[in-house]
Amino acid sequence: MVAGIEAELLDLLVVFILAAGVGVGVAKVGKFPYTIALLLAGLTASVLGVEFGIALSHDIILFVLLPPLLFEGAATTDLEQFRRNFSPIIALAVVGLIFSVLVLGYVGQRAFGFPLLVSLLFAAMVLPTDPVSVLALFDELGAPDRLATLVEGESLLNDGVGVVVFSALLALVQQTGGGAVAFTPALIAEVSVGIVVASVGGTAVGLAAGYLVYRVMINLDEHMTEIVLTAILAYGSFLVAEHYLGVSGVIATVVAGLFIGNRGAEYAMSPRTKISIFNTWETAAFIVNTFIFVAIGTTTPVQQLLAHGRLIALAVVLVLVVRALAVYPITAFVNRFRPIDVSLDYQHVMVWGGLHASIPIALVLGLPRTLPSGAPFPYREELRAMVFGVAAFSLVVQGLSMGRLLDRLGIVTRAPATEVYELLVGRSKAVAGALDAAEDLHSSGQLSRTTYEDFTAEYEREREDLDESIRQLLNEYPELRHEEYLTGERQVLQREKSAVMDAVRSGVIADDVGDRLIDEVDLKLDRVQSGESTVGEEEEAYEEFWRTRVAAFGLGAAELEDDETEAEEA
Repeated sequence: MVAGIEAELLDLLVVFILAAGVGVGVAKVGKFPYTIALLLAGLTASVLGVEFGIALSHDIILFVLLPPLLFEGAATTDLEQFRRNFSPIIALAVVGLIFSVLVLGYVGQRAFGFPLLVSLLFAAMVLPTDPVSVLALFDELGAPDRLATLVEGESLLNDGVGVVVFSALLALVQQTGGGAVAFTPALIAEVSVGIVVASVGGTAVGLAAGYLVYRVMINLDEHMTEIVLTAILAYGSFLVAEHYLGVSGVIATVVAGLFIGNRGAEYAMSPRTKISIFNTWETAAFIVNTFIFVAIGTTTPVQQLLAHGRLIALAVVLVLVVRALAVYPITAFVNRFRPIDVSLDYQHVMVWGGLHASIPIALVLGLPRTLPSGAPFPYREELRAMVFGVAAFSLVVQGLSMGRLLDRLGIVTRAPATEVYELLVGRSKAVAGALDAAEDLHSSGQLSRTTYEDFTAEYEREREDLDESIRQLLNEYPELRHEEYLTGERQVLQREKSAVMDAVRSGVIADDVGDRLIDEVDLKLDRVQSGESTVGEEEEAYEEFWRTRVAAFGLGAAELEDDETEAEEA
């Protein structure tokens, strides 16, 4: 037992020594994605015959490695940005994925020589875009927030749909032996209902688990315990959904991460807890990414790739074509109903940035060697080689060229003015936190008045300089001021809505009055999400309905100043 544990620890140590060497090399060279460098190092080791004793399996990827990556990616996603781009994200993640599976399955049976059912199974395995790869790559490249949200959001959601479709098709293959099957309306309805149930069930589990942990954290101020609670949430939501309830664990973990990373961070975490939790999850995601990319490289069946090179080349081309056939038409259709389009340049990046690695590899590793009848699983070796081949091309070729594609399309990762603005705002928040800390220390007697006044004077001077710099920057760059207006207004309106709901729950106002007030806040939010502020710099830009109602009641003070002026002039 001890020898076995020691051997496994030694294997892990060798992996991280390799990763550290790659990290040093990347730091020296610069501008080379760390995760792809890890993959190449693993592939090189595999070609040279170096074995690390890593047993990468379906269960290890899905149940051990994937939950923390999904949770960290979702928790650090801006929920408001996600909401604003929800329609293209959900359209591509659900409609786009199912359409792609059907097209690739139909075309693939002729191109690959597989039966239709096996070809559909391959499509369901290989087409989900991979959050592990996408999140790591976009973080390193510093992609624009909206573009990152579109690609990351789709990848976070379509994995849940992909796993459900794969499971349904795998069951059909096992029942029929991979032969012909009649896709009757009843069978299609059964699969469709299964997808809906798994998706809605996963969402419900994620919301319930996230809310439960949120309620515990809101009455707790112990950052170490709260880190443990988020770990329980990440793995617990996945296991409860996937293992016990038979719904989508991927979607459950994503929803739980979105909930606790946004509402939980805003209302249930102290500043110290936020820093501790997000730093912990960032470190955990980095370590898991390090292991998974080296492991994918070292477990790639190089001999199988060489033996099935023609099939892999066909698969790579068809996957890219089918991806384009889904992204361009669906995004163009969604753009017709949205005030802010997803630009064609962004669509190009979404096609090329749809990387396929961890999820497809986890699914293909889950293929059994034999069918329930005892016969070999049909085309198992070919499917394994094709999925690994597409993953290698996706990560190496598409991943390495992503930065050049962004440059060629003129998509700047971050404008200099935006970077300066974020620097100033970040430092301003740090100064405010320092002033609050100094006041707390002084109030508790841990800081003398003289020292407290010295601290306060120093930080106040810096805050004044920061405020002046921000003012100048916003005057010179009106687009930054407009974005600040919209960001601040969204947060303020959310607080307004929450306050009205609290008033209804406590009985301060009647339900019908509360509904009218909430409807108005939602109307303002819709305008803000379309890029239109309801706050004027010199006069009020939105007349609330209460002013009209109260003015009709005879209370003239409710009228807006410009209305009063017009009345006086008349």
